[in-house]
Amino acid sequence: MKKYDIGVIIDSFREEFPVALKKAAALGVQGLQMYVTRGPMVVEAMTPVRCREVLKAVKDEGLCFSALVGDFGKGFANPELNPSLIERSKRVIDVALQLETNIVTTHIGAIPPDPNEERYKIQQAACVELARYADSMNAHFALETGGETAPVLRQFLDGLNSRGVAVNLDPANLVMVIGDDPIAAVYTLRDYIVHTHAKDGIKLDPEKDGKPWLEVPLGQGGVDFPAWIAALREIGYDGFLTIEREVGDNPAADIGLAVNFLREIMDKE
Repeated sequence: MKKYDIGVIIDSFREEFPVALKKAAALGVQGLQMYVTRGPMVVEAMTPVRCREVLKAVKDEGLCFSALVGDFGKGFANPELNPSLIERSKRVIDVALQLETNIVTTHIGAIPPDPNEERYKIQQAACVELARYADSMNAHFALETGGETAPVLRQFLDGLNSRGVAVNLDPANLVMVIGDDPIAAVYTLRDYIVHTHAKDGIKLDPEKDGKPWLEVPLGQGGVDFPAWIAALREIGYDGFLTIEREVGDNPAADIGLAVNFLREIMDKE
């Protein structure tokens, strides 16, 4: 049985790009995801020359890009901001293709369950435009799960009649943010999943714990990873399991543990 390729969000190391790249390569992963919405790799700085330099550095380490992160942190629920955000997002697709990936992950903000709500209509109008552009480039804007339940996201995507806007399945966000079942989500969203984040978490009681959720190292939270990976196999998913670590005092150690954790699961399949 073919093992899934493992990726890592290079920004999770919280190191300068050359250092983080070396650390990723040393772990023996196959892919990287990188933010291009901030810092030295912000999309406006990614000229064709810069893209070629970055891609060469990545390939020299035997790696490739699984996706880019194109989340500008504002979502697409504000009609006044959407035109500029949509144009910047299109430029992220352009950069992604130069870096030899056709997937850009993003958030559009929580989708309301009622299609008649104004927010829903605004988000869908934005995604229609994003989908049209992505389709024209044979690419995907992959919406990250966790702002709403999988059935609500499925309903929203079905209304676009496109796979230009697809899904980045983050099981931890489903568990710790929305309280949804990440295994069931695989089957609900099966037609749209083009990328995943391997992340774990726990849903908390804000009144008791002082915060609504906690991200934890892989295997220490509410995600049943063996069942999740088995579900991905069953639906025919053939993309990356990309590790994301947003907290913790020693992210490099946590990422290393996550790589080994995923390998051990796949070795037992």
